[in-house]
Amino acid sequence: MTTLDLLAGERIVVKVGSSSISGERRGQIEPLVDGLARLHREGQVILVSSGAISTGMPYLGLDARPADLPMQQAAAAVGQNVLMNRYQRSLTRHEVVAAQILLTASDMDMDSHRVNARNALERLLELRMLPIVNENDTVATDEIRFGDNDRLAALVARLVGADRLILLSDIASLRTAPPDEPGSEPIEHVAYGDPLDGVRLGASGSHIGSGGAMTKVDAARLAADAGVRVTVTATPLLERLIGGERLGTEFEPNPDARR
Repeated sequence: MTTLDLLAGERIVVKVGSSSISGERRGQIEPLVDGLARLHREGQVILVSSGAISTGMPYLGLDARPADLPMQQAAAAVGQNVLMNRYQRSLTRHEVVAAQILLTASDMDMDSHRVNARNALERLLELRMLPIVNENDTVATDEIRFGDNDRLAALVARLVGADRLILLSDIASLRTAPPDEPGSEPIEHVAYGDPLDGVRLGASGSHIGSGGAMTKVDAARLAADAGVRVTVTATPLLERLIGGERLGTEFEPNPDARR
């Protein structure tokens, strides 16, 4: 696996899932931010963060993710504000300022919206801000949702021509079969175009997030097609990954992609 070369000044998109920063794992925001600040010092970084709905749920007296869309939108409206506040409080320790970007699937489909989003992100990076992107759950509908923020992160990585995409969740790496099955082995490397024949990917064990192993593979392939190198690993491992350890599952980028 290729280690992260902080001195190369790479443009990196990091995605974190709801289950990594909500509920009992809320305390993972601080070490996550420490890693983001390190990347920010040495290059450019964009965070794609899930968690608006799950963060807002306790404030609405909800113990489980609501099924109806208006309640999801209400939880997102409350949670997005709280989540950004938590990120900024932690980033302030590093004298870094966050910038909120909320997108819908239609924004990425419409040329003018997509160009505006790219221009805004580019200018924020030039100004040394740390953009934090999330789906605009308050106005999104079931028919036009990204489905999960793994896909959103891949689209953002393609949009800004990122060198690398890091998909963080509660799994250390992808495996050849669900982890509770005999013979399940971690997958360390996926060559570009590898169909992963014989691999049976299970769903995420989280009841909070909407993604799973298959969504990460789909997102990784989407980004890799555009020449972006992708790593899938667990949120607590980010600092070690930045430090050069061989962790998670790495997807090789398309060698013929124009960058």
